[in-house]
Amino acid sequence: MKFLKYILIFTLAFLASCKTAKVSTQTHTPPIKDITKMQGGMWIPSQLEGMNEVEMQYLGSKLSASDIYDTTQPSIKDAIVQFNGGCTAEVISDKGLLLTNHHCGFGAIQSHSSVENDYLSDGFWAKDMKSELPNEGMVVTFIISMDNVTDQMFAGTENLEGAAFDKMMQTNKKAILDAVIKEKWQDAEVKSFSNGNEFYLIISEEYKDIRLVGAPPSSIGKFGADTDNWMWPRHSGDFSMFRIYADKDNHPATYSESNVPYTPKHFLPISLDGVETGDFTLVFGFPGRTQEYLPSVAIEQIIKKLNPDKIAIREASLAVMDKYMRQDPQIKIQYASKFAGIANYWKKWIGESQGLVASNAVATKKQLEADFKRIVEEKGLTVYQGIFDDFDKLYSEYGEVAQARDYWIEVIYRNIELMNLSFQLYRLEQVYDQKGAETFIVAKDDFIAGLEGFYKNYNAQVDRDIFAKLMRIYYEKYPDPTAKYPDLAQAMRDKAQYIYTNSKLVSYPGIQSIFSGDEASVILDKLHADPAYVIGKKFSEQFFNEINPNYYKIKDQLEVLQKKYIKGLITVFPDSKYFPDANSTLRVTYGQVKGYEPKDGVEYLPVSYLDGVIEKYIPGDYEFDVSKKLQDLYASKDFGSYGEHSKMPVNFIGTNHTTGGNSGSPVLDANGYLIGLNFDRVWEGTMSDYNYDATICRNIMVDARYILFIIDKYAGAKHLIDEMQLVHPKKQ
Repeated sequence: MKFLKYILIFTLAFLASCKTAKVSTQTHTPPIKDITKMQGGMWIPSQLEGMNEVEMQYLGSKLSASDIYDTTQPSIKDAIVQFNGGCTAEVISDKGLLLTNHHCGFGAIQSHSSVENDYLSDGFWAKDMKSELPNEGMVVTFIISMDNVTDQMFAGTENLEGAAFDKMMQTNKKAILDAVIKEKWQDAEVKSFSNGNEFYLIISEEYKDIRLVGAPPSSIGKFGADTDNWMWPRHSGDFSMFRIYADKDNHPATYSESNVPYTPKHFLPISLDGVETGDFTLVFGFPGRTQEYLPSVAIEQIIKKLNPDKIAIREASLAVMDKYMRQDPQIKIQYASKFAGIANYWKKWIGESQGLVASNAVATKKQLEADFKRIVEEKGLTVYQGIFDDFDKLYSEYGEVAQARDYWIEVIYRNIELMNLSFQLYRLEQVYDQKGAETFIVAKDDFIAGLEGFYKNYNAQVDRDIFAKLMRIYYEKYPDPTAKYPDLAQAMRDKAQYIYTNSKLVSYPGIQSIFSGDEASVILDKLHADPAYVIGKKFSEQFFNEINPNYYKIKDQLEVLQKKYIKGLITVFPDSKYFPDANSTLRVTYGQVKGYEPKDGVEYLPVSYLDGVIEKYIPGDYEFDVSKKLQDLYASKDFGSYGEHSKMPVNFIGTNHTTGGNSGSPVLDANGYLIGLNFDRVWEGTMSDYNYDATICRNIMVDARYILFIIDKYAGAKHLIDEMQLVHPKKQ
C-alpha cells in the first residue's frame, strides 16, 4: 500500500509540473522524502497550485488549490477576513456571523464593560440581532484578489540604481494602480514581498459596521491567562463572536440602524467529528511578521543582546501592574487589556530565545551559510561573494542602535503611559511648528476629545510606580549626562513623585485645562510649564534627532543586503522551497494534528479536555477560577453532541506555521470544514518566526466543539447554533 501511495504522489507531481501556468521561483521543491519538509511556510494562496497542493494531499487534504483560493467563483478565502487590522476572523453563517479569538475582541468587550455590566467577568450574549453591540472604528477586510505584478514593477529598471531605480518603481506602481479595474467601494494596493524581490497587487473590501454578538466570560475566554500563555497543555475557550453588517446592496457601509447582516460569498460549515493524531489541518489567515531568512549573526544578536533587555523591562512593568490589579477590581478592569498586551511578547521572547538555542538555530544557519559560500565559489557567483562579511560589519553597528531604540520604545513609549502621552503631545506641537496656529487649534480639539477613553483606563498611581522602576533601568543603561545620582533608585522615586503630583497631564480635567482657549501660544506656554511634558519632550527630541535616524541608517543598509541575500538563496539553492516572510497579507499554512516532546522523557499529547480545566481550578483566582455552571456541566457530563467518550475536548495542537496575526484564524480539516480556532503557539516553538522546526513548533487551537458547547450548553445561545451549518464529514 505504501508503494501505491508513493506512485500516486509522484503521478500528481508529474501532472502538476505539466500545467502551463507560470510557476513562481518561490514554489520549487525537491522530491518528497521527509514529511517534516511538507510542513512550515506561510504560502500566498495563489502559490498552492503545484507541489504545495501535492504535499497537502499527501498529508490528507481532499481540497484542491482552487477550493482554497479562486477569484472566478466562491472559495474558502471568501470566508476569511482580517479582523480590525491585527487578527483574523472567519464567517460561519450565511448572515455574516464572525468567529475570532476572545483576545482579539477583548478591547471591544472591555469598552462595553462597566462595574455594573462587567462583560469581561460575566460574558455577553446578544439575545437577538437588535441586541448586538456596535463598535466604533472596528473594521474587517476581505481579500478579493492577489496577483503577482513583479515583472510589471521591475520593467525598465534593469540598468538603474539609487534614486533613478526608485523613481521608475514608483512610476510602474502608479501605472499598475491606474490600470486596476475594481468596484468603487474596493481598495487596491501594491505590496512588497520577499524584501522587495516580489510584488503583488491586492484588491480588498473593508466593512465598517461590526457588532459584538457574544463572548464567554474571561474565566473561559482567558482561562489560564498569563500563566498558561504560550504553554501546553492549554484549556482556553479563546473565542468571541461578531457580525458584519452591510447596506441594502450588501456593500460596505458605516454604522446605521438600517444596515442588514452581510451575506457572504462563502461561509465555513463546522465539523462535529473532532480531531485525531495525523489529521490534516489548514490554517488560513493574516500572519503579521516573520524573518525566516536572517543570517546567523542576527539570530545570535537576538538571543544574547536584544531579547534579554526587552524581557527585563517588561518584567518590571508587569510586576507593578500585577500588584495593583490584585488589590483593586477597578484597576483590574482598567489594566486587564494593557497587562495582557505587555505580557504577551514578554513571555514570547523568553520562549523564543530558549527555542532558538534548543533548536541549534545559529549552528543550522551557519551550516547553510557555509554551503552558500562554497557554491558561490564553485559557480563563480561573484555578486554574492563577501555577503556574510558585510552582514557581520553591519550587525556589529546595528546591535548598539537597535538596543538603544528598544530601550526607548519599551521604557518611554510602551510601558510608561504618561511618557507615551507626552510623545503624542510633542507630535501635536509639531503641527503648530509645521502648519501654524490655526491648524494646531483644530487638531488639538480633536486630540483632546479622543483622550477621554485613555483616561477612563488610566491610573496615575500605577503609572507613577512604573515610571520610577523603568526610569531606573533606563538611566542605568544610558545615564543622564546632566545629573549625578548617588542613589539612582531613590532619585527616580523622588522624580516620579514630583512629576505625578504636579503634572496636569495625569487627569482628563487637567489636560483639558491646559488646552482650554483658542490662543495657541498660551496653550503651548502652559504645556511647556508642565513637568511631565518637559521630560517627555526631551525624550521625544532624543528619539527623532538621534535614536531613530541612527537606527534607520543601519537598518536601511541591512534591508538592501537582506534583499540581495534572499535573491541569492533562490539562485544558489534553486531546488529548495521559499515562501515570502509574513507581512500581514493573506496566507495559508498546512500541517497535521500532532503532539511533541519538549524535553527528554516528556511527551505531550495533542488534545486537552475539560478535565484539565477542573484540575487547574483555583477558587477566586483571576487566572484559574471556574464558574459553578461550568463545574456543574462537567460533573453531569452534559456535553450534548459536542463531547466524545464522556469527555469534552477543549484545545488541540498541530504543526501549522503561525505567528501573530494568525490569532482567530480558522483551522480547517481535509474537507475545508471548521474544526478549530487558532490562538497561540507552544512556548518551545515560538522561535518559528526565525527558525521553523516541525519537530517542536506547534500552534494551539480551540476545538470547534468546545466553542459550540460553550455557546449552547453554557450560554444557552441556541439561536446562534441554529444559524450555523454543522456537519459530520466522517459519517458521510
